[in-house]
Amino acid sequence: MSLKTYFLQVKEVVQETSDSVTIYFWHPLSEQIKYKAGQFITIIVPAGEGGKKVRRSYSMSTSPHSDTSIGVTVKRVAGGLVSNYLNDKVKVGDFLEIIEPMGNFVVETDADNARHLVMFGAGSGITPLLSMAKSVLKMEPNSRVSLVYGNRSEESIIFKQKLHELEAQYGNRLVVSHVLSRPSEVWVGQKGRISQGLAIRLMKEFNTDFSTDNFYMCGPNEMMEDIIKGLEIYNVPKSRIHKENFHAAIADEGDNKEEDGETLQTQTVKVKYEGEEFEFEVKPHQTILEAALEEDIDLPYSCQAGMCTACMGKCVEGKVKMDEEEGLTEKEIKQGFILTCVAHPMTKGVVIEID
Repeated sequence: MSLKTYFLQVKEVVQETSDSVTIYFWHPLSEQIKYKAGQFITIIVPAGEGGKKVRRSYSMSTSPHSDTSIGVTVKRVAGGLVSNYLNDKVKVGDFLEIIEPMGNFVVETDADNARHLVMFGAGSGITPLLSMAKSVLKMEPNSRVSLVYGNRSEESIIFKQKLHELEAQYGNRLVVSHVLSRPSEVWVGQKGRISQGLAIRLMKEFNTDFSTDNFYMCGPNEMMEDIIKGLEIYNVPKSRIHKENFHAAIADEGDNKEEDGETLQTQTVKVKYEGEEFEFEVKPHQTILEAALEEDIDLPYSCQAGMCTACMGKCVEGKVKMDEEEGLTEKEIKQGFILTCVAHPMTKGVVIEID
């Protein structure tokens, strides 16, 4: 997969909270970058040791239907190379290297729709949900959105004012329920975390129709798993449950995962890409992509979380184990397709072909 890259100029930097910023970009002079509500871009910055380029993916908080610029909202992560770089160093006028919009966690709008979207977000998980909500509210006059948004305190609510303005603009077509785990003494809203029980109670207050409504969630895996278990009680099919994982599971150093009685061991893997063959060792704690990049083998990739499919290849020999399969369809998995950013060789003689 050939990925298109841009060098985009920073149009505006907005401090959303003490530890998060929204960075807006000018479109290139030659074209308007097209994207779908919910997608992400990958930003490449010289934040590594010795100025080494590091890339991270961030969902766009802007809507392709209601915003003129592309914008990503980045929350600072303790020790995070890219999030700290973007929060501390980026200023108006800078140029950043960007990989084109990607991702399957999307909402497509149709003016004829009359639907109810129920959304759950926590922390920076609000970013793709905001893009979706703004798009649906503007483009589908007969649709409505209910959002449950979890944070630690009043001060940590990203887009607090923006959400309030959208509620005022769209009336009963948008309902936002904030849930705070460590609110101040004057907080009168929901307290605690977004648990299965709280999610079900709020969905009933939203007049959710479990037989027709669609559900979107982005946040910690534990939160999403709790909500999904609650939806299963009401027999909501997987086809109407949509979730975005910000981070795939990563094996710890020295962790020899066991799967079906097999243990990860150092294996030699062969990758065929663009008419060349590369052979390299993959250690138990590494993914195939990590091992390749360590050997300066330039394989395609973007999100490194098993979601965008930029690193997709086909395992034609041997057996591979993936930490995360959400980015692939069941048909693709059966056909032998894998994502190198979350894949580990389980046997000797693994051969992967990448188009």
